[in-house]
Amino acid sequence: MSSNAKHLHSIDAGHYKNTAGSETEVMPIPDIVKISMSQNLGAPCKPLVKKGDTVKVGQKIGDNTEAFLSVPVHASVSGTVTGIETQRSAMGGNDTLVVIEADKKQELAEDIHKPEINDMDSFLKAVRESGLVGLGGASFPTHIKFNPKNKDEVHTFIINGAECEPFITSDHRTMLEDAQNVIDGAEMIMKYLETDMGYIAIEENKPDAIANFDKLIAEQGITNLKTFKLQARYPKGAERVLIYEITGKHCDAGVLPAQLGVIVSNVTSVAFWGQYIKDGIPLTKKRMTIDGDAVSQPKNVVAPIGTMIHDIMDFCGGYKSEPTKILMGGPMMGRAIFSDRMPIVKNNNAILAFSREQAYIPEETACINCGRCHHACPFNLLPTGLADAYENKDVDMLNKLQVMQCMECGSCSFVCPARRPLAFMNKLGKAMVKEASKK
Repeated sequence: MSSNAKHLHSIDAGHYKNTAGSETEVMPIPDIVKISMSQNLGAPCKPLVKKGDTVKVGQKIGDNTEAFLSVPVHASVSGTVTGIETQRSAMGGNDTLVVIEADKKQELAEDIHKPEINDMDSFLKAVRESGLVGLGGASFPTHIKFNPKNKDEVHTFIINGAECEPFITSDHRTMLEDAQNVIDGAEMIMKYLETDMGYIAIEENKPDAIANFDKLIAEQGITNLKTFKLQARYPKGAERVLIYEITGKHCDAGVLPAQLGVIVSNVTSVAFWGQYIKDGIPLTKKRMTIDGDAVSQPKNVVAPIGTMIHDIMDFCGGYKSEPTKILMGGPMMGRAIFSDRMPIVKNNNAILAFSREQAYIPEETACINCGRCHHACPFNLLPTGLADAYENKDVDMLNKLQVMQCMECGSCSFVCPARRPLAFMNKLGKAMVKEASKK
């Protein structure tokens, strides 16, 4: 990394923002939802309900108060619990699912009320009780993020509205449709974090979102919050890249943003918080982009958390061709799933379904030492050297080449003319280093 560089390395991964102009459609309540107990980074929740129980929207149905990294889960529909199931998750582990048969009444739980917040403790308690996790994909418990050990040293709040992954436009629609909630949420967050300045970081290919915020901020006379225009390049929305773009500070692997005086939160997370402080309804629904050439009617959709993916696809007209690959998230960092008989979770921002033609990846060939992967890496890593070290099981070389700095953005794999899975090998190399450190 060069300390005098204006920008970290980035690539043109294409935008494909096909649904940017598509206003969000609210999906009808499905017959069944299956709500995962593993919707945050950290320990899963324990079910608080059993088969036969009647539940209402916003009722807490899962929690784990014994675990530090845990956030409660709430019913997204009213109805009857028909079972507790176990299913293989997109992460490869086993998920516990609370299955609810919806009565379509959408009655709110009796204890739903606007949160009373008057100090830092009540603020953090309300954030946890809302069920909020990082909605940009990381699913880190937000009440932990908002309570750094060095709180007195945090001075900058960054709202991540970059949305640099191809195809995804759900954050874009949030910035157009829920901008006031973003501002209201940001103002309270900045009040309790006691930050001096807040930035709404948006890529330059979303001028309508930038203009929308600039207008609202000016009309309301807000002086400590402003937009920050990013290049429309990948991966400008990655947390560590974003921090550098705005503050000029390098956030190395293992360093928390708060240690650099910064807190970063996804724009949809902030928008949800802005709504929660007005109505007290926990996180029970999610806006997602549904796209890909196998989808009949690509659109932005709001659906109850726990809705089955095949039900969402049916709402989008079904498949117009047999999908070869379905992704939760974007094509660069999203996760391929084995079936559409899986439920959506809190941090789903997109479901993409691709035909064989669009999902085709050419066969891997030999490295030609072109250096494109090195030039594409935001942190100037040497992906070919890391791949060789991984294949040779050379932990010392993996450490020497700083494999732990890799954020698995996929830029190296994307630009590789030999189609080598360099980012995936880095992921495996990091796991090798972690395993060696345990020994």
